[in-house]
Formats: sequence, C-alpha cells, structure tokens
Amino acid sequence: MEIRVLRYFLAVAREGNITSAANYLHLTQPTLSRQIRDLEEELGQQLLIRKSHRVALTPAGMLFRKRAEEIVSMADKTEEEFRSMKEELTGDIYIGGGETDAMNQIAAVCRELQEAHPGIHYHLYSGNAQDVTERLDKGLLDFGILIQPTDITKYNYLTIPAKDTWGIIMRRDCPLAEKEAIEVQDLVSLPLIFSRQVLEERSENNELAEWFGSAWGSLNIVTTFNLCYNAAAMAKQGVGYVLSLDKLVDTSESSPLCFRPLYPHLESGLDLVWKKYQVFSAAAELFLDSLRKRFS
Repeated sequence: MEIRVLRYFLAVAREGNITSAANYLHLTQPTLSRQIRDLEEELGQQLLIRKSHRVALTPAGMLFRKRAEEIVSMADKTEEEFRSMKEELTGDIYIGGGETDAMNQIAAVCRELQEAHPGIHYHLYSGNAQDVTERLDKGLLDFGILIQPTDITKYNYLTIPAKDTWGIIMRRDCPLAEKEAIEVQDLVSLPLIFSRQVLEERSENNELAEWFGSAWGSLNIVTTFNLCYNAAAMAKQGVGYVLSLDKLVDTSESSPLCFRPLYPHLESGLDLVWKKYQVFSAAAELFLDSLRKRFS
C-alpha cells in the first residue's frame, strides 16, 4: 500500500467524483479508477459506491479514510522532520489541547522562537483530553496541554505555571449576574451548558463533580459543547448558563456576557505532556528546551 495511492483515495473521497479527483491529481480518469480498484482488491473491501455522477464511501471506506488521513499526516510530518535536519533550523511543531488562557504562555515562547527561527511553523489542534491523548499516542501531535487532574502515567510532562479559574458565563442582565460568586444552590434548578470533557471525566477524577457534591447527578444540562465560543453564543441567546474556565470568551464591560467564579473557589492546573521516549525533531526539541527555561 503506497502513500501515493492513499493520497489518490483521499482526493476521491474529498471530491466525491472520480473525474474531478483525476483533474485535481493531473491523472486520467481511467488511471485513477484502476488505482482505486487495485486498492480495493488489496484490502479485500469495497471502499466506494459508484453512482452515475458521484461516488460515496461505504462503511469500510469511511474507516479507511480516517486511517489514510492519519498515515498521510504522519508521512508528511516525518518528511518535514528529516528535511529540517539538512537545512537552517525549520520544521513543524504540533500542539493539541483544550481552550485555556495558559495558551498565552505557550504562544509567548512560539513568538520568541519565531524571531530567531522563522522557518519553524506551529499547528494547533483543539480538542478534549481524550482527543489530544489519542493523537499523541498515534504520533500526530508532539505536545498536548491537559487540564489537571489527568492520567499522565504514559507521558513525560512539564507543569505550566498557571491556574485556570472555574465559573459561570451568563448574560449580564440576568439576576444571577448580580452575585460576586456562584454557589451550588444557585445552579441546581437552572438550565446549564457543560463541556463534554467535564461530563466524560470519571467521577473520582472530576473536581467539578466533587464541587457539586450530591447535586451532580440531578443537574439540568440542556446543552453540551466542545468549544467555548459556540457555548457563549448559546448563553447570549439565553439558552442557559455556561460552566467554563475564565478568559475563554469576551466578558469585558462592553460584552453582553459576564463571568462569575464558583464559590468555594475552584482552580485547575495544567500540564504540557509528550510521549515517553519520544524522538523529537530539532525544532520540537528547541521548543521544549525553551519552555523548560521559561517555566523554571
């Protein structure tokens, strides 16, 4: 199975049409069709449902598309790492994590390195802890930013000297906004908007579940989210109250939204993690050294 053929298949999956994909790849339509048929024979599975003017992916094709994307991404990353060994320090650094104000500290290091080594490029992936660790394990990310507490037994880590504060994002004109801090009894009967990561955490590792105590199992969660920006849009429309970390959306005086911390106060630390025995590119190694110096 060649990387070239995987790229052919991904082009067909993306275009939804073999002729369009062939034009994009600068191939003839019969040549591309033959390559895809040979791939299906090699795998022993039908990947495409062929119709008059378009193609659709079979269930096997959808799985293969995901795996092909991972393989091609890894191949591109590997080629870039070896190219960077022969030239002026260049390369790509892949960082994944949830939304956090601590990203400003990471960004400050990126800016310093950019000034000295403009050939280094950064690729950010936003996702919850499960998404990030899965991509770390597959080698698709160099580093992950995880909110404590989390299982880091498989990883080396560097604690980021920052704390994120938990609280509620809500419309500035709602009665609850008049309070300086939000307690459990304020929330038990309200429509709440929670991140999926918070709900997926096991209760023994979930600081928020401990904070809510006996009310945790009976909360009125009307919406779940992955990115806080979208959750904030729901709050603006009065759909509910967003449980969130501070400084992820605009809650300045000019915003219709405000942030109020939880009481008792609840903060979460953060770790920058990477796989044990990870062999880094020169660019990623320099990045990690710079983070160690900054955080020390």
